[in-house]
Amino acid sequence: MHEFLYSNRDELIARCRGKVEQRPKRAATTQQLAKGIPLFLEQLTRTLRAEEADDDAESLRISGPSGGDPLALSEMGVTATAHGKELLEMGYAVDQVVHDYGDLCQSITDLAFERDVLFAVDEFRTLNRCLDNAIADAVTEFSFQREANAATQYKAEETQRTGFLVHELRNSLSAANLSLRALEVSNMPVSGATGALLKRNLAAMGSLIAGAVNDVRIRAPERRETLSVASFIADAKDAGQLQADAKGCVLEVQDVDASLGVHVDRDLLLAALANLLQNAFKFTHAHTEVKLRAYALGGRVLIEVTDHCGGLPPGSAEKMFTPFAQHGEDRSGLGLGLFIARRSVEADAGTLRVRDVPGTGCVFTISLPRYPAP
Repeated sequence: MHEFLYSNRDELIARCRGKVEQRPKRAATTQQLAKGIPLFLEQLTRTLRAEEADDDAESLRISGPSGGDPLALSEMGVTATAHGKELLEMGYAVDQVVHDYGDLCQSITDLAFERDVLFAVDEFRTLNRCLDNAIADAVTEFSFQREANAATQYKAEETQRTGFLVHELRNSLSAANLSLRALEVSNMPVSGATGALLKRNLAAMGSLIAGAVNDVRIRAPERRETLSVASFIADAKDAGQLQADAKGCVLEVQDVDASLGVHVDRDLLLAALANLLQNAFKFTHAHTEVKLRAYALGGRVLIEVTDHCGGLPPGSAEKMFTPFAQHGEDRSGLGLGLFIARRSVEADAGTLRVRDVPGTGCVFTISLPRYPAP
């Protein structure tokens, strides 16, 4: 077999490349052809030569024992791990690692059949051993590198989230302390501008902490349960009515079909809906109404909050869910509410979207899979 492989090296590589190019979203690169299958083919040839010469030590040094060596990589193992790492860096999936070596095995078999070349049983055993070891080492390295990359990205995201939270809390706490000190020194009334500044910063800290709690809940273990939508909307109405009274607006809540249910994290969804209602009352015009309704549409349950804010500027609807985006003149918040609300809804396999009604207002819609009410 080693003479066959040596004499037909270029043909075998060309066939492997052809097989690779036929696979969707895959193309053999110069780097891959230089360091992947060609090196394996050369090592396989040398392994077969060593075995023909009864040099078992050299054979094992090149390609390793059957089942691999957990303590030390063979020469073939070193290049296979490099190949697995390179495929990951080029953006390929783990199945492509296996396919690359399978392509060579098939190419060898096809070409031998076409040219009526027969191989000894021991040679096939060596071929299978080399393929098995190379695939195992390449896949192991691919998986290790992928997990390492994921861990690095997760750590970076966690650091960024923590840094943002600490930074914003520190700023709000500093402003609150300065406001309190000014009130103490000057004996100014809490109802004045300095007192208002203190209240705003305390509210900002409360919002940041609530957002952090929601973020933890989103990534926490399963907390979902099947809820009655009618009961859930009744709970949201009680909280929303307080905001309506404070704003001098009307909260209109339509009756809900008692058979409707959703499978959700109740606290997360209630927080998301409360945020939508708060946002609606914040921007709706004085003495108008905010509507809350829930109904079924096919296999989904839709929960809608409609306000009378006058409509949105062109092109700003989707931008409302961007972190730190604020719209309108009221800048008392941090621009995180809608972003957090969308993440909360998506954690329950739902969607959150906004529809602009020019000259009138906005309609925020939560869409969730429909379940029978418990």
